[in-house]
Amino acid sequence: MIGLNLRVRPATLQDRQSISNLIFLQNHAHRHLDWRHPLDWLGSPNFWVLEDEGRTLAALACPPDPPGIAWVRLFAFNGQCSALDAWSMLWDVAREEIAGRGGARVAVITMQVWMYELMARTNFKHTQDLILLEYRRRPFVQPVLPPGAVLRPLVGSDLPEVEQVDADAFEPLWHISLDSLQRAFLQSAVSSVVESRGRLLGYQLSTGKPSGVHLARLAVRKEAQGSGLGAALVNDLIGQMRARGEDLISVNTQGDNRVSLALYQKTGFVRTGEEYPVFCFDIEPEG
Repeated sequence: MIGLNLRVRPATLQDRQSISNLIFLQNHAHRHLDWRHPLDWLGSPNFWVLEDEGRTLAALACPPDPPGIAWVRLFAFNGQCSALDAWSMLWDVAREEIAGRGGARVAVITMQVWMYELMARTNFKHTQDLILLEYRRRPFVQPVLPPGAVLRPLVGSDLPEVEQVDADAFEPLWHISLDSLQRAFLQSAVSSVVESRGRLLGYQLSTGKPSGVHLARLAVRKEAQGSGLGAALVNDLIGQMRARGEDLISVNTQGDNRVSLALYQKTGFVRTGEEYPVFCFDIEPEG
């Protein structure tokens, strides 16, 4: 039974084991699509635990990365409380503290039915859906680049400029920080860039999976969109995978991003039928 000494407090490094137990020993743990394990966020802002007489009942982590955007990286609870009770107690504190730190857009990708049902009962707004697509084998198309453009492997020194490309190509919710890019690059299986006259115009970064890769990031500067660079990057990825004897490639994109969907379908991707609703809540700065 839950006692009367419930409290929400910031998570600390000493909570690692109890939070790990919530993640791996309980049936209800939401984890963000991330290049970090949720426990790696311990010590960051916006990470709290709900405890009862020293027992950890639930945890919520939504650290800002990049600034102003706080994805729910972790929400987990045990069987001693309901999802709504655990969320409400943690969220009341989170909302107040995030406002005091300058506010943020808090967002969550709901990949489990129970998390979707929970968000639907809150004041979070269902803003869009992530659509999953997979590549289906078709005749290979050689990458075609505009005059002066060069396609080459991505290297570590490219990452600061890659961050600029990403910020130019996407709305703020989908921006990626330099730290996350560095982690993604270290975990990548295939990554490449397109540049022209020394200026980086686009990139793709794909992470490994059994018998293939997941196209985790693809971006082209606005000034270069419509010139075929996105298709060239995707076709180059397909060619590299075929050279390895593999052609299982998956990708997620926003359901309302018609340009992105058209690109993937043109290059041989088809929808799998899987969709992940995205919910958002804007917290204004305090005062």
